[in-house]
Amino acid sequence: MDPLASLPHLSLVDAAGLLLLLLGYWGIGWRIEHPGRRPSVTVLMAEHRREWMREFVQRGNRIFDATIMGSLRQGTSFFASTCLLAVGGVLALIGNTEPLQGVAEGLGQGRQPAVLWQIKLLPVALLLTHAFLKFVWAHRIFGYCSVLMASVPNAADDARALPRAMQAAELNIRAAWNFNRGLRAMYFSLGALAWLLGSWALVVAMVAVLWLLWSREFASVPRAVLANGV
Repeated sequence: MDPLASLPHLSLVDAAGLLLLLLGYWGIGWRIEHPGRRPSVTVLMAEHRREWMREFVQRGNRIFDATIMGSLRQGTSFFASTCLLAVGGVLALIGNTEPLQGVAEGLGQGRQPAVLWQIKLLPVALLLTHAFLKFVWAHRIFGYCSVLMASVPNAADDARALPRAMQAAELNIRAAWNFNRGLRAMYFSLGALAWLLGSWALVVAMVAVLWLLWSREFASVPRAVLANGV
């Protein structure tokens, strides 16, 4: 079936929802990483990661630091695996939309062309794939950071110690930012699933996702703790 034949089934509200998804994903990401006078949690944590590496140089026993790095890599690995499974599930639905047809009829939406369901699932699959790639890249950069940390001399007065530790800090920050980008893509993919319920559901879900991400980065209790140095 020609995908273009399903375009009449899509309204201006559908287009508005998709536009909100695209602009919202780009806009909230840019705002979080370039917040201006009111720093986000992501930006505040970047300085704490640098401070971690300064303290790392002074520590003789670095088992604690190795444990933290192992935990960070384990977390990124978990989310990457989760995304891969989710992508497989979405692709299976794209290949067989009959279960969605049954749900839609149960909700009183009537029978819709299979290609329309496939179009609605496509943003979900793309966002999850994007998230997977970000998590994999974050995992790899955390690995680079671990190797660089291992190369930092144990003697704090060694001229190579602090510069290498600060290099490790910047890699740590870059890995964390890619991890956060992957999480944002997952949030938006969950919001994009609302399109299956209708065009207005997509718009409402995108607004909810944007509010959730903004509040956690700029108006959450953890952000207040980090900003106030409590």
